[in-house]
Amino acid sequence: MTSRNPNASPTSLSTPLLSDSITPTRVANGHARQHEVYQSHPEAEAASVCDGGDPFAFLSEDWPPRLRGSSPADPFLNRTPAWCGVYELVKVLLCAPVAAVRLLLFGLSITVGYAATWVALRGWVDVRERAQEGAGPMPAWRRHLMWITRISARCILFSFGYHWIRKKGRPAPRELAPIVVSNHISYIEPIYFFYELFPTIVSSDSHDSIPLVGTIIRAMQVIYVDRFSPASRKAAVNEIKRKAACNSFPRVLLFPEGTTTNGRFLISFQHGAFIPGYPVQPVIVRYPHVHFDQSWGNISLGKLMFKMFTQFHNFMEVEYLPVVCPPEIKQENALHFAENTSYAMAHALNVIPTSYSYADSMIMARAAEAGKVNCSNYMVEMAWVKETYGVSTSEAMELLEYFLAMNPDKDGRVNAQDFWAQFGLNCSALCKKIFQYFDLDNKESITFRQFLVGCAHLRKQSLFQGACETAFEKCRDPVTCAISREQLADVLRSSMLQLTDGGMMKLFERFDVDDDDRVSKDDLMACLSKLPFLIALFAGRINGEVYIEIV
Repeated sequence: MTSRNPNASPTSLSTPLLSDSITPTRVANGHARQHEVYQSHPEAEAASVCDGGDPFAFLSEDWPPRLRGSSPADPFLNRTPAWCGVYELVKVLLCAPVAAVRLLLFGLSITVGYAATWVALRGWVDVRERAQEGAGPMPAWRRHLMWITRISARCILFSFGYHWIRKKGRPAPRELAPIVVSNHISYIEPIYFFYELFPTIVSSDSHDSIPLVGTIIRAMQVIYVDRFSPASRKAAVNEIKRKAACNSFPRVLLFPEGTTTNGRFLISFQHGAFIPGYPVQPVIVRYPHVHFDQSWGNISLGKLMFKMFTQFHNFMEVEYLPVVCPPEIKQENALHFAENTSYAMAHALNVIPTSYSYADSMIMARAAEAGKVNCSNYMVEMAWVKETYGVSTSEAMELLEYFLAMNPDKDGRVNAQDFWAQFGLNCSALCKKIFQYFDLDNKESITFRQFLVGCAHLRKQSLFQGACETAFEKCRDPVTCAISREQLADVLRSSMLQLTDGGMMKLFERFDVDDDDRVSKDDLMACLSKLPFLIALFAGRINGEVYIEIV
């Protein structure tokens, strides 16, 4: 791969955006080859040779940075083998009668706990159907009654095989650390902390509808949050701050990872526990094991419960760490506070903090739902992508849908032919160059990570928005102020793209977002915002050039 021409300047790349004419001497540089410079031939004033180069050179000289080394870690993988050998089979057979007794104890315990909670909540104005924002603390007699439910929670842990639990350290006084954060490995930790601390928890809206469990967590004066709603997240932070500030409320417990992991890594922390600026006590939970990984990763709840019921004993260790105080510089509170807490927990666990996040688990789950194998290959380290490029989870999931429609192979990679088939295009010279923009490792196929970062990098370019607007102005019909199917076909022909009628219709439908048989400015901007690499199809019009393919 040859380097860029050192004589090229950002001005030479951006000038065509500002004028309909071509500069007398123009060098369009690429990451692999460069365009020829034509001055002596008259035809060069209206055309340039499309024999290679960067299809996005008119946006910036900033070639996409090579992806930082992809982490081999899979923080969501449950490592219990599908078949554990004769030992596990014999153990299951021996524990089968015990499992039946444990199941009975589990059912009895949750029934008693539900009944006690129902009585404790009966007639309480502040909690009718669900915990209300702004509600006062639970009255003392109701809290005392909840001890029945807390004892029931300990019986549930016993039924799952946690006959004893090793504990190191102790909870800090509530006045010193009103917020507690813990790593999240299984559904066991919420049950344990319910028994141990009876805290207020922050929980997803969806948990409220779980039979029996929804009522019990409601008694904890749960703070509900919809993680995809900015308004809901803001309200949850305000409620955390309100309850942490009042010693009449119990501690506030959060799992800042936002989902369960396998305990071998820490994923990126959400900042909800750290924005209020109160001291936090970290707690780490371990599940030492040899044969049975107790993490709730890529394993169904039913299978995990069955495995727990059929063990002689399940080990669990809980360690309370020293309180972590917020930084003195208020502007750095949330980010640095979260990082300091994460490092303290990672050091105590002897694990590595990673840039994976809850969004990566969503990506894996969607890939699995689509019937893909090796779903960990679709992870992108979403916390890093969001910090570097400002990509939201919803935007990443939308791009994932496009990528899954491109028929990835068993390794989660897409080749150029399948890539462009989704847009009704063949692998022309221009299409190959656009694909090479993503294929930085020259494997003739790309991963979802490369696709996502490539799109995000293009959209982040300072000239991208202006290029989209220029593309529309150069292609629109002056009467209708829109781009018709015929005008789009002319644009594609000027870029040496030959389409069938079906392919043309497919691509036009991509741009016609509102399905009104015309591409308005809003349509084009919306489409290019989602799929920014398609701006290269308009490069000729933007630069006032006509590309001629020379065979």
